[in-house]
Parts: sequence; C-alpha cells; structure tokens
Amino acid sequence: MQFSYSWLKTQANPNLSPDQLAHLLTMAGLEVEETTPAAPDFSGVVIAEVKAVEKHPDADRLNVTQVDVGKGELLQIVCGAPNVRVGIKVPCALDGAILPNDFNIKPTKMRGVVSNGMLCSAKELGLPEDVDGLLILDNNAPVGQNVRDFLDLDDTIFTLKITPNRTDCLSIKGLAREVAALTGCEVNFPKIQLVKSESAKTQAVQIDTPEDCGRFLSRVIENVNATAPSPAWLTQRLERAGVRSISALVDIGNYVMLELGQPMHVFDADKLSGSLHVRRAQNGETLACLNEKTVTLQDNTLVIADEKQALSIAGLMGGASSAVSDETKNVVLESAWFTPEIISGKSRQYGFGSDSSFRFERGVDFALQQDAIERASELIVQICGGQAGEIVEAKGILSESKTVAVRPERVKKVLGVDIALDKMLAILDKLGLQPVQNENGLAVTSPSFRYDIEIEEDLIEEIARVYGYENIPDDYTSGKLAMLKLPETRHPRFGVYQKLAARGFQEVVSYAFVNEEWEQDFANNQDPIRLQNPLAAQYSVMRSTLMGGLIEILQNNLNRKQNRVRVFEVARTFRKENGNFVQNEQVGGLVYGSAQPEQWGEKARPADFYDVKADVESLLSGQNVQYVRAEHPALHPTRSANVLIDGKHVGFIGELHPKWLQKYDLPNAPLLFELDMAAVLATEKTRYLAVSKFQPVRRDLAFVLPENVDFAALQAALWAVRSDYIQAIELFDVYRGAGLPEQHKSLAVKIVLQSHDGTLNDETVEPIVQQLIESAEKIGAKLR
Repeated sequence: MQFSYSWLKTQANPNLSPDQLAHLLTMAGLEVEETTPAAPDFSGVVIAEVKAVEKHPDADRLNVTQVDVGKGELLQIVCGAPNVRVGIKVPCALDGAILPNDFNIKPTKMRGVVSNGMLCSAKELGLPEDVDGLLILDNNAPVGQNVRDFLDLDDTIFTLKITPNRTDCLSIKGLAREVAALTGCEVNFPKIQLVKSESAKTQAVQIDTPEDCGRFLSRVIENVNATAPSPAWLTQRLERAGVRSISALVDIGNYVMLELGQPMHVFDADKLSGSLHVRRAQNGETLACLNEKTVTLQDNTLVIADEKQALSIAGLMGGASSAVSDETKNVVLESAWFTPEIISGKSRQYGFGSDSSFRFERGVDFALQQDAIERASELIVQICGGQAGEIVEAKGILSESKTVAVRPERVKKVLGVDIALDKMLAILDKLGLQPVQNENGLAVTSPSFRYDIEIEEDLIEEIARVYGYENIPDDYTSGKLAMLKLPETRHPRFGVYQKLAARGFQEVVSYAFVNEEWEQDFANNQDPIRLQNPLAAQYSVMRSTLMGGLIEILQNNLNRKQNRVRVFEVARTFRKENGNFVQNEQVGGLVYGSAQPEQWGEKARPADFYDVKADVESLLSGQNVQYVRAEHPALHPTRSANVLIDGKHVGFIGELHPKWLQKYDLPNAPLLFELDMAAVLATEKTRYLAVSKFQPVRRDLAFVLPENVDFAALQAALWAVRSDYIQAIELFDVYRGAGLPEQHKSLAVKIVLQSHDGTLNDETVEPIVQQLIESAEKIGAKLR
C-alpha cells in the first residue's frame, strides 16, 4: 500500500513527522517498508506566467520570453522548450535558485541574449514527466508562489507492507482510522454526498450464484463527458499512490478504491445487452481483457456478464468489449462485494493480477458498496457532468458478524501487563470496534471492515498494538525450558547426519516439486499428486521418491567434472493411499565413482552394491535387518534388494537400471538407497548379556542348493532351529563347478555354538547339528 502523507492528513492529522509516523505504524503492526520524498530538494522556483514569446535572433530553436514572476516587472528568459507559449503558467527558477543535483541558476547570455532565469520542465525539477517540454501548471496557479507549496512537493510517500488480514488498511480511510486510534487525533472521513437522481434509466442486475457475491450495486449516469481531464489534485494523489492516470472515468474508480477501500468498475452503458448477470464462467469461454490479454475461462471463475457474453472477470479485470473510451456517453457504475474464496488464486490461474483482486481476495468491507457508488457518482457528475439514475441493488449471501468477548484477566496473562478495563474500552472504541462492557469484561461484535476479529486473542492483539508493544515490560519474557529425554529405543536425529557425513556423504536439499517424468521412470507412479499452480512445467508434481533429485544433483556434479559423488538427503515424500495424501520422511543416498578417494595406499576400484550395503547397515545397526532380492522400476533387476526389518519393508538398495543411463546421460551406473527415516531412528533396547567363560564349538556345514535359492533362505531355515546354544550362522565359502549338479551351488556355513553354563560336548552338539541339516533339507538343501 502506497500513499501520500498529505492525503492522509485530510482525514487524520497526527502532527507527527514522517519518521515518527513511520515508527508508530511499524510498531503497531503496519510495517513501513520505506518513506520517500515527493520531490528532490530544490529552492528558488516560483510560478511564472508567460507574457510574450519571440524567436531568438540567432537560434532557430530558442525563444526569448517575457515572464511575470510576481515582482512587478517582467523578466527576460531564453527558453528552448517546444511547448512555450503566451498565457501558460510554468515553474521559473530565479537568480540564485538551486535545482536538483546542485545545479545553480544565475543570469547568463545565450547566443548573445541575456537570460535572467530558467523556465523548468518536470524532469529538471526531478518530477514525473508526461510531456516533452515545460511543466504547464493550472490556470489558477498564483503567480509568484513557491512551486513547492503549490504542488505540495514537501509531501512524503509511505510504502506499507500490509498483512493479509488487514484489508481495512488498504485505503486512506482505514489508515486514518488506525492513525486516530494510535495518536488520539480527530478523524475527518469524506462526507458522502447523495447524488440526486435526474435520469429514469437503470441497469438491471441479477446474482446467479449468491454464495459468490453478497451485494452488487449498479447505477447509470447519462451524458457524461468522457474526455474531461482529471483535476490536478486527483491525478497527483493517484500518482503518489503508484497509480497511473488514464482518463477521468477510470481515475475516479481508482481514486474511490484508494480513498475508501472499495474496488470499482465502470462499463460503457451503450455496449451492454440487457441485464447484468453475476455468474460462473463456462469452461472454454473466452474474454479479451483490458490488459490486452485474451484468456480462456474456467468454471471456477466468477464473471460479470450481460445477456450475450462475459464482460469482466469479477474482482480481477474488466473486459475490452465493454470498456469506456473517449466516445463513451453513458456509463454504468459497478460496486460489489465478492467472497474472498471465489477471487483467491485467480491472479495465479490467469497469470495477472490487479489492485482490485489484491483487495477482494483478502476481504473487502461488505457494508461499503453504497458509500462507494455514491462517492464515485458525486465525482463523475462533478468532473464529467451527466445525469445519474437510481441505484439498483441485488443481494446474495453476506458474511455474518461474530461476537467476541475479551476478559481482563486473560489480557493480563497473555500480555504480562495489567491494563485497566477503561483503557481497553477506549482502545477498542478508537478502533471502531464498538465494545460493550459486561460482567466478564468486554464484548465486541466484529464490524464489517474487521472480518478478521474472530477469537479473544484477536482483541488482545488489538489492545496490545494500540497500548504499544514497547510499553510492555520485558521482565516477563524469561522462562524455563525442560530438556526432554530421548527414548532408549530411538537414535538422536542429528546422529543420522553425523553418521553419513563420517562415511563420506554430503547432504543436499532438493525441491519437493519434481518432473512428472521422474515419477514414471523411478517410481512407476502413473498417478502422482499434481500441483494446481506449479512454479514451472518441470515442477508439476509432488515426489514419491528422492531418487529424481539425487540423480539431477549427480548430473550437475558430472557436468562440473566431479567424478566421485556421495550425497544424501533427508526429506519428505508424498503419495496417494486409499484416496488420502500420505507423507513420509525418507533418507536417500547416492554413490557414484570410486569406492575410496584417490590415494597411494589402496588401488582404485568402483563402488559396488556391497559398499552401499555397508552404508545402509551402519544406519540400521542394532536391528534385525534382512536384504531380499527384489525388482524395482528404477534399479538393475539382479542388483537390487528390498530392506526388511522384522519382516517389514523399510526401503530399498541397488544399482540404477541400465535403461536410465542413456536417457539421463550417465557414463556409469550410480548406486542408490532409500530408507524410512522412522526405521533409521529406531533401535533395539540395550540389554545386558554376560560373556560366556566357556569354549565355543564350531561346526562347518556345506550344503548343495539350486542356483535360485539364495543364502538368505538357507540362513532363515537354519535359524528356525530354536536353540540357546546357537550364537552365529555365517557364510564363508561359495563353490560352483566340478562335482556338483548343473544349476547348483555349494554354500559353506560356519555354525558357532556356546553355552553360559559349561563346555559343550558331542552329545549336546550333534543333535543340534542334525536338526540344522534336517531344517535345511526342507528348502531343498543337501549336505555335501
């Protein structure tokens, strides 16, 4: 929100310097981003009237003028501006004047003719320039007056960063109300003059979707002069509010929006067909907008339409087909209230916004429409002439006011300071909230311009803002924090990062929004969670795996000649499950290149599946982990496995599938893993187990198995023998070759048995060994 301090003073004059007001507003929650002067410093410039103009005798482009500066005698000034003429009033820099950039004015000769000053353009005074040449002032400008005073150039322009809930402060009226409450100054809101109805013509209005539009007012004004110029005071206020002057009819609509906070729209009445309808757009319906863009509308968009076509996007942008022009004779004013929900998001949907949509999507005062249309009518008749008709109003569903109570003891507890009830009553009353005292404290019925007042804390915030945060003592801001104990069955979160960093990994962070093609390639996800308004085409869906981001980071590193990459990411993934959206935190890693950094003590070799498996085992240490061969859409069919803990799937590990190497331009296959972060953080409870004092017994068993039976199956079968004496079952040899049937292999297993009570003998060990052999035979294994 940008506004002129002098404009604000017409409704509330706090008698504060710009810096003081900026500090006050910022401390009250209305952050002032910057304050800038309306014009740079200059002095010695007065209003002059050109009395005579003659061509310079020795220069075709120069004129010799005689100007009246209010001193009783004419000054001779040489001027090269193309628009100089007799009778105009312009700024004149006198002898001794200092213009911006320390440019000093003194009498001088120009091609032999004495010039006793300089007639100034807007650019030479550091002002916005509309024409090439002199800055021509109004005919009523008093000759001899200081230009800074006449143009109010000592004004200050404020730029505020208004939070989304304070739409009431997106207008001079709302800011004046706020300043009055903060400083105690008087308010002088614009007096709404009712315009007398002099025309029988009206514009019928119908609201087809009452849930989207609560009020819609229209008024016809006939025989207007569309070419009438906007007054200087109006264009000046618009320009200092950051709004470009276009034409009187358009400027008046913008002015009322800035003054009162109600966006307005003006239609050319002769371009309308029948009644106006507030309705939803039809899918595929098109509209040529005032910004010269043609949009294809969707049925989630509210439009203003006549009997033939859509005329404007409600609350966002008018259409070119019904726009006013210099030929316009009759106009229809629109003043409406639309629900924030129907306007919200349309700026992003159609790729452009407006001052109107900025206000409507945050919520406009739903009792303001009548005053706004009367104010606009008054200004149009005053500036452009014409005869106004009766106001036509259509009603939909309006928001309901809420009654909110605030208790003094609650205020004290939240703010830490005791504020008298009378003081709270006065604060809320100054803010226009009309509080009522009751036995428990105060009650407020939220006014139409403060829709955000919904709960008790909202009122406490208002009291704190006006009371002054700096007036609240800071001796209540200290407190005790208790450190919660980490459960014994949970690893510290930061320990996961430290463990991976210790194994040579570097952490990366990637977007949760990814390319839809990644989801299809790496997760075989044909129905990902799609974004309605993606940042870009390549960020159109939510990721269900971390692999896409890791591979993109690998590509970036390879492009920069980094041939050994070990990266990890801890982040959330998103997927659909039984019609719901589910998000899980995952830890993913990628390994590419040599297993070890280049060194003299070890020969270089590429990292393989078992290197990454060791990394995964370090993360899942202390848990019952199994690795089961499995197929994954992103991984090599014979070099990948699912990771199970107590039979539950918690992730996967493997080498990237060869078909993706060429597509993603990778010279060699990286190795990847992805684990459920909850499983990584979990750990078994520590239990005490004494070390046996007795000698262990070892038995080596070699089993012949079919090639399609892996060691995990054999190990599970052997562990199925329940015995407290079995301490370890480990593979130590694999043999294929002579002496074995085709498509068979030999697996040699070490069995370690030990007792805590005594030394084991053959009578105890052999029955257990026999049970192990019998259990292995159940999966087709035979003792070799």
